[in-house]
Amino acid sequence: MTAVATMTALPLPHVRRGKVREVYAVDATRLLIVATDRVSAFDVVMAEPVPFKGAVLTQMTAWWLRQFEGDIAHHMIASDAEAIIAEVPALAPHRDALAGRAMLCRRTEVFPVECVVRGYLAGSAWKEYHAAGTLAGDPLAPGLRESDQFDPPVFSPATKAESGHDENIPVAEVERRLGRDTARELERPSRWAYGRGRDIAAARGIIIADTKFEFGRDAAGSILLIDEVLTPDSSRFWAAEGYEPGRGQQSFDKQPLRDYLDAERAAGRWSGDAPAPALPPAIVDATSARYLDAYRRITGEALDTSELP
Repeated sequence: MTAVATMTALPLPHVRRGKVREVYAVDATRLLIVATDRVSAFDVVMAEPVPFKGAVLTQMTAWWLRQFEGDIAHHMIASDAEAIIAEVPALAPHRDALAGRAMLCRRTEVFPVECVVRGYLAGSAWKEYHAAGTLAGDPLAPGLRESDQFDPPVFSPATKAESGHDENIPVAEVERRLGRDTARELERPSRWAYGRGRDIAAARGIIIADTKFEFGRDAAGSILLIDEVLTPDSSRFWAAEGYEPGRGQQSFDKQPLRDYLDAERAAGRWSGDAPAPALPPAIVDATSARYLDAYRRITGEALDTSELP
């Protein structure tokens, strides 16, 4: 059996507990972010954790940030437990809680928008387009099909929601909230990172249909890429070999979990609200396998689980 992390208790001030992540304050300029193995779907957190999920999210983010080194400033200081402990010795007794799942980061003031880049028409964008021919209220070209490629990709920001769904908003609304110059400062690295990620993934047989980035401004005034980057939770990964526009595509994420919950809802056994139905072990295992497969395909190596507790 593999130990899983559903909650942490570290000797640091606790800043925030999200659906998946626990955030701690190290000092005035640094944060510790721990990705647990909690999993959510349809905005409901499941009772059952997914083994290795937190490590996949953290280590895939670290891998991408290393690919971007020198091109985009980011918040990562360290993602290896020993390196984190060297920076924060008080965490030494908690190595198992850090291993694979934790990232020491520069602290920033977070911009209140999700910087979404869409390379393909899917998800909430497809739902709105299918109903109204628009995205965030702005018209798109007529005659598009589900999963059609955008050329060039579309920068499609969204509001950040602590609970419930994020809401797509026009770029003009971001400019109104943050100022035109800041909006452009966020769009530029978002487009670059998506393009770089898309090209790397394409060489590995993966389509990154869309993704969302977050940014923050540090104490020196620099804008940094923060949070998770191009993971199965923040992105839509498709297998290039099975891609066919005009329908939905199978994703390398928690698709087995979504399919199970959809079936439970269709059968009238779940209302769609919390609490979620209990997950059979086979669904948990299949979801874990999807995350590990996404990591292997993107990075070219299997996740090293030998250091995980």
